[in-house]
Amino acid sequence: MNLPNKLTILRVLMIPFFVVTLLIEGGSNQTLRYVAAVIFIVASLTDMLDGKIARKYNLVTNFGKFMDPLADKLLVCSALICLVELKQFPAWMAIVIVSREFIISGFRLVAAEQGIVIAASYWGKFKTTFQMAAIILMIFNLPVLTVLTDIVVWAALILTVVSLVDYLAKNHKVLTEGRM
Repeated sequence: MNLPNKLTILRVLMIPFFVVTLLIEGGSNQTLRYVAAVIFIVASLTDMLDGKIARKYNLVTNFGKFMDPLADKLLVCSALICLVELKQFPAWMAIVIVSREFIISGFRLVAAEQGIVIAASYWGKFKTTFQMAAIILMIFNLPVLTVLTDIVVWAALILTVVSLVDYLAKNHKVLTEGRM
């Protein structure tokens, strides 16, 4: 159990605290929203940190390869579901984002069975950055940032679709031919 894996586990353990803090009092307590935002930001930073540490110190493990992307998906999906519950995020957008995650995860499973590793693309990294920024802005829920929040949300949605198309286009042979 190395440091990157501990950070991944920490991220997963932070999710229930984030969810409860955000949903307490129906999300109406701004102080609790700030606390939820801090929890989400710290959890998001562990995502960046665990990967950098794992690569820099050659601490990449099968556990990390499996749990890190799963932890990311759990964090983002939990936040989106909470924001739908709080009526701050349209359910259809959440469905698009969650569907993309399921599709890419399934795609990676098929590729892995063939011994192929599909690395994260720049589009996927931009997508993650914009999704997390959008979630943070929505959690803060500051009227002065409404226009910025809307722009970042739409950018995240567009990048979600673009990154899906990019993954599928670059790796279509995994499904069509069984090899790349």
